[in-house]
Amino acid sequence: MLRASLVFATLALAACGPTVPQETVEILRILPHDPGAYTQGLVFHEGRFFESTGTYGGSSLREVEVETGEVLRLHALPEDLFGEGLAMVGDRLIQITWREGVALVYDVETFEVVETFQYEGNGWGLCFDGSSLWMTTGGSMLVERDPDTFEVRRRVPVTLGDRPLFEVNELACVGEHIYGNVFQSDRIVRIDKATGEVVAEIDATPLNPESGRPVGDPEAVLNGIAWDPDTNTFYLTGKRWPTLFQVRFIPR
Repeated sequence: MLRASLVFATLALAACGPTVPQETVEILRILPHDPGAYTQGLVFHEGRFFESTGTYGGSSLREVEVETGEVLRLHALPEDLFGEGLAMVGDRLIQITWREGVALVYDVETFEVVETFQYEGNGWGLCFDGSSLWMTTGGSMLVERDPDTFEVRRRVPVTLGDRPLFEVNELACVGEHIYGNVFQSDRIVRIDKATGEVVAEIDATPLNPESGRPVGDPEAVLNGIAWDPDTNTFYLTGKRWPTLFQVRFIPR
């Protein structure tokens, strides 16, 4: 009887839990993607993809042809650096690393490392909104940083209803919002960057039947989100996926 009461109480709490608008993906195009790319960051800029890949010994910065998925340029990271999020700031690309506390700054046209920044803690996702860099660390915080110095400007807790949301990963900055993959899920969240509140959830499971993601590989998860401002569409892919999708987010 006690167990039944506890189950009922749990269900009642879930029914009264926080809700936000639910959206899904409308697939517009399916494009090829390097199945060897352990995608950690994706940027779309003036008809080009720039991609950060991870793993120790396999991390890189890449320029990728949109239509064919061909890797046009590749800068390999040292074996002791694990590539993570990526953002474009003017004529520079900034790539963060997982546990090493190093951000690499590249000239976008030469892929030459022109500067490095040091920071504390883990690096997960990164995006640039035109005035600030926004970073996630695997916890429940958005970290706003100065794009010129990488100094912390403020920390904003990410919340879904009245609860913290952890492990928001790869990011895309779009106006007043930040879109982020939720690690090891088929879910993307839209976050109000001023408050940290999740204002919508996007279900990306419709990608799975066409994704070609490796069966039995628990690391081959959705990760990689880039916004195209000219078409107001998004590009999505995953770690070791042979496909990349151009999509719209629509009400479910």
